[in-house]
Amino acid sequence: MELSGRQWEIVDIVKKHAPITGEQIAEQLGLSRPTIRSDLALLVMLGYIDAKPKVGYFLGKKASNENHLMSKLTDIKVRDVQAMPVIVRESANVNDAVITMFIENVGSLIVGDEEGNLVGIISRKDLLKVTLGNPGASTMPVSLVMTRQPNIITVSPDDSILEAGRRLIHHQVDSLPVVAYTKSSGKEKLEIVGRVSKTTLIKALIGKTGGMEI
Repeated sequence: MELSGRQWEIVDIVKKHAPITGEQIAEQLGLSRPTIRSDLALLVMLGYIDAKPKVGYFLGKKASNENHLMSKLTDIKVRDVQAMPVIVRESANVNDAVITMFIENVGSLIVGDEEGNLVGIISRKDLLKVTLGNPGASTMPVSLVMTRQPNIITVSPDDSILEAGRRLIHHQVDSLPVVAYTKSSGKEKLEIVGRVSKTTLIKALIGKTGGMEI
């Protein structure tokens, strides 16, 4: 069941100020106690908060588990779960990219220069767009098809997998290049060191929450 904005606000208030009475919660919300009575009852029933007579409300088991899970995901770094990057060079053509994507069974390819720095990324959608109805597409260089900086969404090895997940969802992409920032000849470079995908994060999530009630 999806909680309302006010109900999430109540959970947050209880988390910060427990034990807290219903009157105190209502006061912080600028509402009357009867107005939030049904919200409190629902949150207790669902396990987000709990109540003790003459003590007040405190965080329930479900909310505590969710907070614990969020803490775990914040502690796990991208470097702990990242996979090897699947890279094609700028000199590759669309045919090379299609074959590599098929053999490696990935949804996107990272395009790197000769020094292993990030210059672009190619998705299945990019390849589909250029090949449909275009008999000469196979010999086109990937540099004409790829997405370039600053439109590439990346993560660093020090980012949490929670942050990586947020970027995947927000930008609606299947995977992210993992890059390390370096400098060469006074210019900032993005060295390709790995990749993370939705599958990578799901495996990490299952591994860390196995047996945990959520």
